[in-house]
Amino acid sequence: MNDQVRIQLENVSYSYEDAPAPALSRASAVIREGEFVAVLGHNGSGKSTLAKLLNALYLPSEGKVVVCGYDTAREEFTWEIRRRAGMIFQNPDNQIVATVVKEDVAFGLENLGVPTDEMIPRVESALAAVHMSGYADSAPHMLSGGQKQRVAVAGILAMEPSVLIADEATAMLDPSGRQEVLSTVQALNRRKGITVVWITHFMEEAALADRILVVSDGVITADGTPREIFEDVEGMRNLHLDVPRMTSLAADLRKEGMPLRPGILTVEDLVKEVERLCPLKSGI
Repeated sequence: MNDQVRIQLENVSYSYEDAPAPALSRASAVIREGEFVAVLGHNGSGKSTLAKLLNALYLPSEGKVVVCGYDTAREEFTWEIRRRAGMIFQNPDNQIVATVVKEDVAFGLENLGVPTDEMIPRVESALAAVHMSGYADSAPHMLSGGQKQRVAVAGILAMEPSVLIADEATAMLDPSGRQEVLSTVQALNRRKGITVVWITHFMEEAALADRILVVSDGVITADGTPREIFEDVEGMRNLHLDVPRMTSLAADLRKEGMPLRPGILTVEDLVKEVERLCPLKSGI
C-alpha cells in the first residue's frame, strides 16, 4: 500500500426520487492504493448506494466522487472509471452474459474494443489468477455459485482494473463458496496491489480488512481498523450490527471480570490472551 489516492468522496449525498431522506448524506472518505476496505451497515443503511456511486452507476446529488483521478460526474470519464473500478454484484447468475466461460470473461474487453490478439492472453491470465483456467470452455450454468463469482472477478481482472468493488458478493453463497471468492480477492489485493472495497454483512470477513467504514442511515459513522471498530461492541449493536464471535465472547468474559485486553478478533487472539492471564506452570 502507498499514499496514492484511488477513491475520494467529498461531502457526497445521494437521494432517490420521492424518498423521504437521502440514501447517503455528506459522506467523506479517502481510500488509498492497495487498501482492503470493508463497508458495514444494516439493510437500507446506504452501503449499496455508496458502491454504485464509486462505479459511476449513480452520480452524486451533491458533493464529488473521484475514482482513480476521474470525477464521476463527467460523462466523458464514465467508461474509463468502469474499466479502472470493476464491480461484483450479489447474485452471480445476474452477471453471466455468455454461454462459455472464456467468452464471458472476454465480454468487457470486447466492449472496450480490445484487439483479439491482445484479448486472448488477457482472458487466459485472468482465469489463471482466479484458478479457473480448467473451466475456460465450460458452460457457466454448470458452475457452483463460488465458481461463477470467480468468473465474474476474472472478467474484471481482464480489464486490468485498479479498484475492485464487491457489493455483498458472498451473500448468496454457501460457506465454501464465500471462502473461495474472499480468498481469491485477498490474494489479488496482496499480489497485484488491487484496491478492494468489500461491502459485506459477514463480520468475520470485515475483520480481515485493513480498514472498516460503518454506514448508518446514509451517514459514515465510523472509520478505523477492525480492532478499533469492533471493540465498541455496544456501539455496533446499537447500529443493529454484530461483531466477530470471538470479540463478542471476549466482551462477555470482561463483564464477568476477566481482564482481557482490547482488540480480540479471532480464536488465536483469545487463546493468546487467556494464556497471558493463565500461564501454564512448568512441569504440568
